[in-house]
Amino acid sequence: MKDSIHNILVKMGEDPNREGLLDTPERVASSMLFLTRGYKQNLDDVINGALFEAESDDMVICKNIEFYSMCEHHMLPFLGKCHIGYIPQKKIIGVSKLARIVDMYGRRLQLQERLTKQIAEAVMYAVDAEGVGVVLEGQHLCMVMRGVEKQHSVMTTSRMLGSFRAEIATRNEFLQLIR
Repeated sequence: MKDSIHNILVKMGEDPNREGLLDTPERVASSMLFLTRGYKQNLDDVINGALFEAESDDMVICKNIEFYSMCEHHMLPFLGKCHIGYIPQKKIIGVSKLARIVDMYGRRLQLQERLTKQIAEAVMYAVDAEGVGVVLEGQHLCMVMRGVEKQHSVMTTSRMLGSFRAEIATRNEFLQLIR
């Protein structure tokens, strides 16, 4: 990867041997491995047994979970907030695991639509929920820094599963509570 970054610097017209760029190929390679570490993770390891008996079947919501990802089209960051809600049947998940699920899928080359779907399906699988709702609000640097250069644009995606899809009252309760 370092050699590729070196070559990119040359193709950009830079001198990779100048003082400020001497260690850049190594730093960029290290950074890319960190930003895409989700490829080396799996759901069972992330959850790590943090499932507990549900004492109620009331909606559980964790909102404003920061996420950071990279768009697969331009390899530029997109970031924002993730809101997750679910209705447990028999199990609940440790709240920090919701954030870890977001990180695991976010730290891959992504589309926001796919990321939303993956998070929802992972939570549904993990707790065998009656229903799951996930909403992501993201700002895409590929749209802010280049292309149309719209500084304040926010993309919102949602995925509703189970009762969140089938029952409008459940979906509306979730959407109202995350606002």
